[in-house]
Amino acid sequence: MRASLIQIAVDPDESVDSRRQRAASLVSAQRGADLVVLPELWPVGAFAHDSFRNEAEPLQGPTHEIMAKAAADAGVWLHAGSFVERAPDGTLYNTALVFTPEGERAAVYRKIHLFGFDEGEAVMMGAGEELVTVALPHTTLGLATCYDLRFPELFRSLVDAGAQTLVVAAGWPERRRAHWTLLARARAVENQAYVLGVATAGTHAGVEQAGHSIVVDPWGETLAEAGADEEVLSVEFDPARVATTRAQFPALKDRRLGLAAPTTRP
Repeated sequence: MRASLIQIAVDPDESVDSRRQRAASLVSAQRGADLVVLPELWPVGAFAHDSFRNEAEPLQGPTHEIMAKAAADAGVWLHAGSFVERAPDGTLYNTALVFTPEGERAAVYRKIHLFGFDEGEAVMMGAGEELVTVALPHTTLGLATCYDLRFPELFRSLVDAGAQTLVVAAGWPERRRAHWTLLARARAVENQAYVLGVATAGTHAGVEQAGHSIVVDPWGETLAEAGADEEVLSVEFDPARVATTRAQFPALKDRRLGLAAPTTRP
């Protein structure tokens, strides 16, 4: 299976409309790939909080439209990264979309863990509440976004729901890049799953981005890693290796916590 991770750069001097068109061109150029993935909030920049409200769009707005067409043009499964969604009630969400090779929307994931503590995304956006998996012909994706990577219980729940490939779209800051690679490998090892982590390049509202998109196999080995600048990271991986790894080293079968309600003893 071939995946193309588009580590797009966010330049504050580039308009959102121009970046949408450029991202669509990058996706369309990936014909022959099975799966293409974009990063978190690439239309506006993950740290460009002042732009969130002005650039928010409905679920089936311009980003949805152009990404659906790009998926169909390339004939690929497309995780279109995330954008700022404005729901009918006015709530903003950090929303990821997945499209089929025919350009049909296959999934919507609204980010569950919101970053910022008492500012930014954490106070401006609503939190998603639903786990999302997507069945592809050769693997099942589990969807997560950026800060989600720090919460292992989310990924374990995705594995329980059948995920074999964990896709993390991110806008991760350079100053915490060591955490990005460490956590991506940890989530792969503990869940015996592939991790495809796709980050942005460039600078968002003065925050330098880490880049370094990464693909990790179920044993925690890094199969490919990007640099700091914009690039398309393409990698071949074998989805069947998930089942092989879990059979050879069946650690998931030894879980004792989180499988059932605790028993209260007198």
